[in-house]
Amino acid sequence: MTGGTGRAIRVLIADDQMMVREGFSVLLGAMPDIEVVGEAVNGREAVDRVRELQPDVVLMDIRMPEMNGIDATREIVAADGAAKVLVLTTFDLDEYVYQALRAGASGFLLKDASARQLADGVRVVSAGEALLAPSVTRRLITEFSRLAEEPRLPTTAHGAYGELTDRETEVLVLIAQGLSNAEIAERLVVAESTIKTHVSRILVKLGLRDRTQAAVFAYEARLVTPR
Repeated sequence: MTGGTGRAIRVLIADDQMMVREGFSVLLGAMPDIEVVGEAVNGREAVDRVRELQPDVVLMDIRMPEMNGIDATREIVAADGAAKVLVLTTFDLDEYVYQALRAGASGFLLKDASARQLADGVRVVSAGEALLAPSVTRRLITEFSRLAEEPRLPTTAHGAYGELTDRETEVLVLIAQGLSNAEIAERLVVAESTIKTHVSRILVKLGLRDRTQAAVFAYEARLVTPR
């Protein structure tokens, strides 16, 4: 997979630890369809390097000097470029993952992910899919519930929610549960192309950027709650 362009997926690695940057660079550099185009040692440099190098995916650490990964993600997304942000986290940083997703990150991975998981994560995010690591999704759902006690959705989003059809609402809930288009299609016994159409309409109606923002919306609208 090369993001549909026929070229390698361009990746920028942002982490303040040199060993982490070098390790991920070696792992990803060994993949024929992925090219590591640069590194950044803090959030501010990450923002600058994204502007300069125009990567497809940014592997973003959260705790970095000068500017943290959450603020850097917010600036990168606000710049309305093509770069997707894949947040790197550890168990003790779960509370920050919620903030990163709200800032516009397309998903997250644990820092101890295998080479295959890391490469697959880059491919998934580059293709426009949301990536929520299964091993910490349940803890993330709990965090959504705790932090969503106060209303966070803009008034316009609340109004747009009423425009969704019953089937679109059903698809939105399944997106928030981490299902892919293929899995949703299988669950609802329809063609995958039909699900893609539903997803596109959901994003347009709610004014959202991607599937990950749709998942955040579903949690904050109380369409999905911890089991």
